[in-house]
Order: sequence, then C-alpha cells, then structure tokens
Amino acid sequence: MPMQPASTEIASRTAAIIEELKDLEGPLLPILHGIQEEFGHVPQAALPVIADGLNLSRAEVHGVVTFYHDFRAQPAGRHVLKLCQAEACQSMGSDAVAAKVKQLLGIGFHETTRDGSVTLEPVYCLGLCACSPSAMLDGEVIGRLDDEKIEEIVAEVRS
Repeated sequence: MPMQPASTEIASRTAAIIEELKDLEGPLLPILHGIQEEFGHVPQAALPVIADGLNLSRAEVHGVVTFYHDFRAQPAGRHVLKLCQAEACQSMGSDAVAAKVKQLLGIGFHETTRDGSVTLEPVYCLGLCACSPSAMLDGEVIGRLDDEKIEEIVAEVRS
C-alpha cells in the first residue's frame, strides 16, 4: 500500500516533535509516544516524516509502530478500557468479564463504540494479579472486577 504524503499540519507537528527528541539515545520510541500524545494515534502520514528525520526506512518505522500494542493507527475513543487477559486473570474469570463488557458495549477487542465513547483493548498483565480479574480505564487500574463493577465502568464511559 503506497504511503500518502504527509499533510502540512501533520508534517510540521511531527517535525517539531522529532526536533525536540531526536538527540535522545534511541529516539524512535519517545518520538512515537510524543506523536501519539499529540494526535491521539500515530498517523500514517507521520511515518515518512519520522523515517526521514531519523534516517530510517519507512519499513523500520512501520515495523516498530505495529510491533508495540500501545501504538494506534486510528484514534481511540474518549475512554480506553483495557481488560487483562493474562493467566492469573483468566483463572479468576476474565473471560466472563470480557464477554460481559463486549455484550454491554456491543463491540469486541480492538474496536471503538459507534459513539466514540470507548475503545476496548486486551492487555496481557497489569501487574495486579492479586486483585484479578483486573482492568485499566484511562490509565487507572481497577481490580476484583465483578458484574457490578463492570456495569459501573460501562455506565461511566458511556456518560
């Protein structure tokens, strides 16, 4: 798939982030995080600008973006709900939690509700194993999920 040329706005904002962070050791990841923070995702149009700014191939930049699950190609919803799917949470019922959340939101993993209120993502270990099953809502961890907590979370992200 051919890359689209970067829009002027994306290119200039991306170039500013590169200029600010390019002298760090291993600057690609901090630059990608900065771009995602700026745009809410890593726009395809930013990839050639990053590649040129760091003297990398577009394939190298694309490879890093697609390797790390935290980088998004599309904007997320207003809220991001990550459900732990690691072994400890699975043993404590995370599959049932995920099924309930998917049913309540009407979406699956890696999807965003039609109204743009929430994006649902799987995550593999939040380090909250003693309080499993667990989730993370907009960067805040939530443990000991049950039907009541799930319904509260969904009501919160839908409001």
